[in-house]
Amino acid sequence: MATSFAVIHFFLLSVPLLSLVSLSVALKPLPKPRAFILPIEKDPATLQYSTSIDMGTPPGQCGNDCNSSTYHPVRCGTKKCKLAKGTDCITCTNHPLKTGCTNNTCGVEPFNPFGQFFVSGDVGEDILSSVLSTNGARAPSTLHVPRFISSCVYPDKFGVQGFLQGLAEGKKGVLGLARTAISLPTQLASKYNLERKFALCLPSTSKYNKFGDLFVGGGPYYLPPHDASKFLFYTPLVVNPHSTGPIFDDDPSTEYIIDVKSIKVDGKIVNLNTSLLSIDKQGNGGTKLSTVIPFTKLHTLIYRPLVNDFVKKAAVTKIKRVPSVAPFGACFDSRTVGKSATGPDVPTIDLVLKGGVQWRIYGANSMVKVAKNVLCLGFVDGGLEPGSPIATSIVLGGHQMEDNLLEFDLVSSKLGFSSSLLLYNASCSHFRVI
Repeated sequence: MATSFAVIHFFLLSVPLLSLVSLSVALKPLPKPRAFILPIEKDPATLQYSTSIDMGTPPGQCGNDCNSSTYHPVRCGTKKCKLAKGTDCITCTNHPLKTGCTNNTCGVEPFNPFGQFFVSGDVGEDILSSVLSTNGARAPSTLHVPRFISSCVYPDKFGVQGFLQGLAEGKKGVLGLARTAISLPTQLASKYNLERKFALCLPSTSKYNKFGDLFVGGGPYYLPPHDASKFLFYTPLVVNPHSTGPIFDDDPSTEYIIDVKSIKVDGKIVNLNTSLLSIDKQGNGGTKLSTVIPFTKLHTLIYRPLVNDFVKKAAVTKIKRVPSVAPFGACFDSRTVGKSATGPDVPTIDLVLKGGVQWRIYGANSMVKVAKNVLCLGFVDGGLEPGSPIATSIVLGGHQMEDNLLEFDLVSSKLGFSSSLLLYNASCSHFRVI
């Protein structure tokens, strides 16, 4: 099987930037799926998360060698083009017509969040395959999804080179999970009348074929030895009425935002400017989740008091501080840190959320090993000034979400979170044959 990987990106506003290897398949009628499961891999070099999918018929890549017989371009001005938020109408000149290079085709500008640039791409429909579905049988089945909408970037059509810049080695695109009409969860739920929910279980490691999971369509979420859905607590998802990027327009944000009311270190509330935790009239502030950044980024006026309180609490338990290692501001001698079921035995950090629930961050998610005998608090200073037209005060990064089950309910607009699965002798890194 020729398999391709797409880096997971929560907040892509257009269709995914895809150049995916495909597999020639015969469509077979299967029972209606109850849900879909995709494996999640963590790249140790870039700390990016990716999944594997196949597209098209026969095997090939978007670009010079691809001409899928099941590819259908989405035409300009059509309903599907509007769903994909098409920005222009593309004509393929000076090249043979083929997949990713057709005339009168809906055009978009997929965003590469790691290279921080846009490229031009065609919108089309093709078979999405190698997706595991559950339908009540003991083992998941492979399902082939017809007419799945994506964007194919033809590498040299517009002189675009290096459009995969910044992605982990071997990865071929970006898979969007945002609240858009053509994100993977939305398309699969719409096609098969599934619950409009998806869940992430990000692995802390992918060594020895240990993978996490992307669930689409609702639970149960079986993570050996438990159905982890029973560990979930819920808090509302908030909509920022202003776009938070990467495309800044007049539409509300499609990112996943939660309402943090306060932060605690070892049960004590951190004294900080709480106005930064709310979204102001310009759309600044608030807390969003991101799989793009590896470590949580905090506004300076949140970061400093949090780190100060953490350092003070650590000192009480005789944890020795050592010189900082960039990009982190507080590092410690790991020989003075105890061990627990939830990682390094350090002060806990609680995000107190709307509804009174608390997302507790234990040592496995708060600490990062940077060198022999050196552990650092895995949060970074995001600065005082906005880095974009809209500034979010807290961006929760991948490390803080690893080995936590997160369920995104798009109908009820709420986030389910488990806190660390290590509390239950479970994790998101489990053996899988792919």
